[in-house]
Amino acid sequence: MTSAEWIRAGKACIGIELGSTRIKAVLIGEGHAPLAQGVHDWQNTLADGVWIYPLEEVRKGLQDCFRDLMADVQKQYGVALTSAAGLGVSAMMHGYLVFDEAGEQLVPFRTWRNTMTEEAAAKLTEAFSFNIPQRWSIAHLYQAILKDEPHIDRICFMTTLAGYVHYLLTGEKVIGIGDASGIFPIDPATCGYDAAMTGTFDRLTQGTRFTRKLGSILPEIVPVGTCAGTLTEEGAKLLDPTGTFRAGVPFCPPEGDAQTGMTATNSIAKRTGNVSAGTSIFAMVVLEQSLKAVHREIDIVTTPCGDPVAMVHCNNCTTDFDAWVKMFGGLMKAAGTELPKPQLYDLIYALAAKGAPDCDGIISYNYYAGEPVTGLDAGRPLLFRRPDSGFCIEDLARSLVYGTVATLSIGMDILTKEEQVKLERIYAHGGLFKTPVPSQSILAAALGADITLMQSAGEGGAWGIALLAAYMTRENRTQSLQDYLSNFVFKDMQGSTVSPQPAYAEGFAAYMTDYQAGLAAEHAAAKI
Repeated sequence: MTSAEWIRAGKACIGIELGSTRIKAVLIGEGHAPLAQGVHDWQNTLADGVWIYPLEEVRKGLQDCFRDLMADVQKQYGVALTSAAGLGVSAMMHGYLVFDEAGEQLVPFRTWRNTMTEEAAAKLTEAFSFNIPQRWSIAHLYQAILKDEPHIDRICFMTTLAGYVHYLLTGEKVIGIGDASGIFPIDPATCGYDAAMTGTFDRLTQGTRFTRKLGSILPEIVPVGTCAGTLTEEGAKLLDPTGTFRAGVPFCPPEGDAQTGMTATNSIAKRTGNVSAGTSIFAMVVLEQSLKAVHREIDIVTTPCGDPVAMVHCNNCTTDFDAWVKMFGGLMKAAGTELPKPQLYDLIYALAAKGAPDCDGIISYNYYAGEPVTGLDAGRPLLFRRPDSGFCIEDLARSLVYGTVATLSIGMDILTKEEQVKLERIYAHGGLFKTPVPSQSILAAALGADITLMQSAGEGGAWGIALLAAYMTRENRTQSLQDYLSNFVFKDMQGSTVSPQPAYAEGFAAYMTDYQAGLAAEHAAAKI
């Protein structure tokens, strides 16, 4: 079949991902390559000191993104997008979305970016002997209980953003295991919520106004490769008010952006890992065995198949770098010249490649939001330098790129040095790698490992969840996801690999010595 015939026959699969700065939909064809896409840009809102996304913006953005996808299909192939073989939804993990018995939202969606649950996260970590990060849904719930917030006795359902959108489209209160692992700890033996820990939570909340059993409000976990519902008439009208796209399309389990990133980079096997770098940056390393100790800097989540993963998640990555590039662009415009945005980024990266390996004493903290890995409840972007620094544009540019990965390297050092976790390969993807050099080389130096960018590195999580939807439609029902990805999706895909350069590694290590010594200044600035 031609691509047009494939689409007309309803054989294509669709992935939709709600990221932190855009909602993206991807349509994939017979060979899993993207055929068309739709995009809607959006941003979180700081309301009363809380980072939120209003759910009305979720619905509008979803509809606008799907409209853009349908228009792209019509423009490229001259056919209407009326159906699909499979559809999947992915989104930012974690956060706090709770609803009452009537389905009404009880409080605004508190996103992963908030650092307001330190007390709850610390108490749960101690009670479970398992690290509970501040951004996890259970930390938000317990913090609300500790504060005796008025809504807690009305909670009937808690889910993630992906779970919520999946519910809007299918009516099913379900979740994929990877996304579930950012709500509450998973028992790898049962691939369900850890029963001992849910029991502990129920005992902790006795005597509070939260009277339900925790298990009664959590979404049901559906295994990867299993149908998790079908598009309802109401869901079809939400996606496409014109009625062109029809109900009945099967859905794979909704997943988190970390899991779709793993899928999109074929890094779900043991001793593999990936780094996703955009508004936030996180590394996912599939474990062969449990860690020896509990580390507050490291989360334990899962792959889409339920295998344990060590996750180092940092709230801040490219936001400050983007702000600097915008400022440089403004300076050029004031001087009477102007570069298109992609060329401006290429220029800054090219300058960074020429900078001194240690940035000659220029240190950049990119903290727009709080950063639990370094113990910050709030963020203040900060740049400082030694008086004898040359302070040239090349060193400044390199320091800004270093700043995007510096906090990640702190957490990864715990894995590789303290826990002796072995890595065979790390795949990288996300906005930071749109211009591979020097970001790829710098990440290799920061992590002390080979970094590979696949041809698919720019496709992102929307493509990853589309692959999970395609896996759901496979003919061989016994085939594992790892085999499916290796044998059908990535078999002939090329990639570029960069190894750590000694000079870069030594320079980055020197930079990090100053970076960690200067964190006290960042902590002081965050109090202003």
